Amino acid sequence: MKQAKWIWYPGDFEMWLGNRFNNLRSERGAMSPTFWKQDSHYPMVEFSTKVSLTDDETIEVFAEGDYNVAIDGVKVFGMPRKVTVPKGCHAINIKVVNQPIPPLLFVRGTTIVSDSSWLATFEDKIWIDENGVAHGSGVYVPAASWKFDSPDCPPSKFSLERKPQSAVSVEQGLYDFGRETMGYLNLEGISGEGEITICYGESREEALDEDFCETLDKISIGETAENWETIDLGHNLAEKVKREAESEFNYTLAFSKAFRYVNIITSGSVKVGNLSMQYEYLPLEYRGTFRCNDEQLNKIWDVGAYTLQLTTREFFMDGIKRDRWVWSGDAVQSFLMNYYLFFDSDCVKRTIRLLRGKDPVTAHINTIMDYTFYWFNGIYDFYLYSGDKAFVEEMYPKMKTLMAYCLGRTDENGMAEGQPDDWIFVDWVDFPMHKRGVMCFEQILFCKSLETMALCANLCSKSIEANQYNELAGKLKATFTETFWDSARHAFLHNLEDGQINTMVTKFPNMFAIIYGYADEARKKEILDHVMLNPEVEAITTPYMRFYELEALCLMGMQDDVLREMKSYWGGMLDEGATSFWEKYIPSESGTQHLAMYGRPYGKSLCHAWGASPVYLLGKYYLGVRPTKPGFEEYEVRPVLGGLEWMEGDVPTPFGKIHVRVSKDEVSVYSDGGNGTLYIYNKEINIKPKTETIIKL
Repeated sequence: MKQAKWIWYPGDFEMWLGNRFNNLRSERGAMSPTFWKQDSHYPMVEFSTKVSLTDDETIEVFAEGDYNVAIDGVKVFGMPRKVTVPKGCHAINIKVVNQPIPPLLFVRGTTIVSDSSWLATFEDKIWIDENGVAHGSGVYVPAASWKFDSPDCPPSKFSLERKPQSAVSVEQGLYDFGRETMGYLNLEGISGEGEITICYGESREEALDEDFCETLDKISIGETAENWETIDLGHNLAEKVKREAESEFNYTLAFSKAFRYVNIITSGSVKVGNLSMQYEYLPLEYRGTFRCNDEQLNKIWDVGAYTLQLTTREFFMDGIKRDRWVWSGDAVQSFLMNYYLFFDSDCVKRTIRLLRGKDPVTAHINTIMDYTFYWFNGIYDFYLYSGDKAFVEEMYPKMKTLMAYCLGRTDENGMAEGQPDDWIFVDWVDFPMHKRGVMCFEQILFCKSLETMALCANLCSKSIEANQYNELAGKLKATFTETFWDSARHAFLHNLEDGQINTMVTKFPNMFAIIYGYADEARKKEILDHVMLNPEVEAITTPYMRFYELEALCLMGMQDDVLREMKSYWGGMLDEGATSFWEKYIPSESGTQHLAMYGRPYGKSLCHAWGASPVYLLGKYYLGVRPTKPGFEEYEVRPVLGGLEWMEGDVPTPFGKIHVRVSKDEVSVYSDGGNGTLYIYNKEINIKPKTETIIKL
């Protein structure tokens, strides 16, 4: 028997959940929603299916919202919970209307069940087909569904899981939970009247600084005639907790916060007996592993994995304290790390859908040009690792409209040019860097996006469109190479503004030219020697761009150097007491300088997703595992010790795992499936599924 599932219009659940998610950020008790457009779900959706029955069948109908049921176009009276569909061939249409949450439907019968085989439309009456012909009825697309398979647990009740945690130490109202964490505080044994101020800190210094800590709550406790205590929280929320006069009570705060330390300050006669928390998390299995002879590197992997665990939630967020938003540049890196740790495809798809939003396109994703380009590339990466062609087919129409927006903002040479309403991010830098005009870095990302469009068009059997995107990519590559490559400096130059070339050399465009293959072997070597290894070129100080910097070096066979860099950079954060990896790290800084950013003493996020990149680098460029055909149908293993004595680990795949163990004397590979090739010392060895392949060196 088929399993019934809740269904909705594709993307609507993610829009609704994402708006709830992105609007939970607070700054010192004030809510802080995103500064980019937030799309919403469609308030009315029609679901339909066709059936062929040998006998009459009674179905149960559950909906989140008001609804009607029509059989062969004839409406059934009222909003019936049960409907009998007569034998024969019939069309079933159910319209659901809901403004606060997405219209959701659950249908359960003997053979008739709601699932992704149903179609959905929001009654957009006019659309243009691929031949430019206008049609005049609603566009039906496959309905979306996920794991919700009970009428009692609709998607609107989705929440992360919780489990209790206690502080590891308490000192004069300062609670230390031992490491970075996130969840809901439990105030236990509250008594008296007055005010409780809760100061959260990723560091001890932040929690103790009531005037400047990034997040805090204030709770006023006082009796009324009805013996109610008024709890005033952030986000303009006022709640009341009823208790008997003079008795103690417990209270769990309504919003999850990120912290390691919590400082409780009381006034009046109010007292708090104890503080604990409910840790909030997405249940995830560490399917990827890594161990080696270097204990510092093992700890770097462990802390990187924990950092990604904390930032993998309803969506892939950037940082758990700040910003608590979904950013495309951060998310695309999280996708790649995820493929080597959790392989949670659902979170990737939720995040991609949320970031894209709905048509019409009026701005770049997160308002950032480069973040739009990363979004495109993340879709094909997902297909390569997962093999999920259906998701590409779902997203392709939205890829087209977003790319049309990008193409509409190019200059006369077809290069992407920053407009006054664009944010050109690239990275947080500590040196002057013009970000206007035509930037070489943006052209390289744009070109890769066009190539991605061509790949996805071919997957969707749109060969004409694929050829068009490939042609645009080819022209753009030739144009930016001619414009920005400087043979004397052996580098791609920075930007073109008001007709003048800025001869500044940075690592950003040059390392992406290596990663995306926009430089031949000779030119890659020039870039390596004159840019990547040149101490006169400004250093990168965020884990965000170190991700790509070290990837480029690995592609150039410099794993020994990258290993030293990982130990120095990420090991440096560990030496400073990090329990999760930071948004930015400058080794020359000391003390509270490590906590400051954006002109605020504690503005830096000390748990930032892009800090977890060693998880990806060690899996892909040391264990050496990567798919060469979608879904690991075929894959390769190119292990590199990089100065280690030995290493071993698991890389998760759709069919299970690939286990690799390498020492100076031996390489062994075991795979649960797929067709693999081991490359070692210029040899190619076939890896048979479910058989350990052992090579003596």
